[in-house]
Amino acid sequence: MEEIAVKMQFTEIVDQDKARKVLDEALHHEAELAAARHAYFQRTCLAFEQQYNLSSDAFLQQFESGALGDAEAYFDWYAAKRGLDLWKRRLYILSGVTI
Repeated sequence: MEEIAVKMQFTEIVDQDKARKVLDEALHHEAELAAARHAYFQRTCLAFEQQYNLSSDAFLQQFESGALGDAEAYFDWYAAKRGLDLWKRRLYILSGVTI
């Protein structure tokens, strides 16, 4: 397990337990937001996968190679897949942090 130090600088004395609680709540809130965004992009990608009978990973590879063309729906799917990957990573990171 890797550790990351958090440096707190305040002009007044702050109880470390209270500061830790605030940070924990903030990270938990961000993880919930990331989970909601991840779920949204996951549903969006699933709808495209069902419509085109193609996995999002296979789509991304074909789209980036130029094999699929320039249909507007492909750009929407591309954005959804990139969003899914981004929020999956953020959720993974936020879920793995403990204060």
